[in-house]
Amino acid sequence: MTRSVWEARAFHSQPRLTVVGAGIVGLFTALLYKRRFPGHRVLVVERGAHPSGASIRNAGFACFGSPSELLADIDKEGADAALCRVEERWRGLRELRAELGDEHIGFEPTGGHEAYRIADFLYPRVAEGFDGLNEMLQPILGQKAFHWSDETISAQGLHGVSHVAHTHLEGPIDSGLLMRALLQKAMESGVALRTNAEVLAIEEHAMGVRLPLRGGEVLESEQVLVATNGYTPALLPELDVVPGRGQVLLTEPIEGLRLRGTFHMDEGFYYFRDCAGGVLLGGGRNLDLVGESTMTDGTTPMIQEALERLLREVILPGVDFRIARRWSGIMAFGKDSKQPLVMRTSDRVGVAVRMGGMGVAIGIRVARRAVDLLAG
Repeated sequence: MTRSVWEARAFHSQPRLTVVGAGIVGLFTALLYKRRFPGHRVLVVERGAHPSGASIRNAGFACFGSPSELLADIDKEGADAALCRVEERWRGLRELRAELGDEHIGFEPTGGHEAYRIADFLYPRVAEGFDGLNEMLQPILGQKAFHWSDETISAQGLHGVSHVAHTHLEGPIDSGLLMRALLQKAMESGVALRTNAEVLAIEEHAMGVRLPLRGGEVLESEQVLVATNGYTPALLPELDVVPGRGQVLLTEPIEGLRLRGTFHMDEGFYYFRDCAGGVLLGGGRNLDLVGESTMTDGTTPMIQEALERLLREVILPGVDFRIARRWSGIMAFGKDSKQPLVMRTSDRVGVAVRMGGMGVAIGIRVARRAVDLLAG
């Protein structure tokens, strides 16, 4: 079918930039690039009917790292690298909230926690490094990050927990609201969006970049940024990007639920919060790191059973609960690095991927780096 001149001009003219992936990084990159170059046509292509990656399939945490995770990072990488990453997360969260507004991302200032079970081997290490960690974080956060809050264990309804570290600087968000607000802002700025457009390959040539889509259509663009995070190996398998599936469940509403705020356990491998009157719980990837290094959405009996056991034994002891929903999101990690990967793979193609499960916190910061890369 031949297109009219109006279709060609309004919807099919060649973009200066095409962003592959309509997640937090992809949409923020398109928005910030459009602000810098308002005369350039910017297109975002998304394989789903709406943003469908980890940005909208996560657990809805606005966090910068729990004490056990941060101390483990410091031991492994050194203080400078680990604290630099905390600063990026903290600055990113503040920029995200300033850009979109707390009411538009569903942020609730109910605090973040790390819970340590009785005889938890992590607790002695955290207790020993607790004051030193707060001292290291003080220049970044401008205030004390964590304090012990063991007196709240009973009030939160937890069982088998001996210690809780608390920070008032974190809290839950509504990832659906966030993505709707970001998508609306990007489109109002003049960014174009194509949904149900799965890119199958990236083919660079002398005049630009060719993007074949499932279904046979081919898009052309002067530049391309890949922001597909955990799905990046499907397009660029040579990069150090390892997918990591995060499984999540949500209970039906529970009468008299006492749990409030966000919680981590076991260096962040488990995480839970109150949500819609029930408990949202995710994690357990460390039970099968090889099996969960997949781009396939889904849940497994082993991990779901572990999550339900945590509900019964720790979070909702003695409470009759039912599971309302189960889902998963695909994160991305490096084999030996927790740093995002922002780089050019050629003169016309760049990538901004590998969020390490912290896309909510660092997404806008990574997008700023991507725009600088594209503009350079």
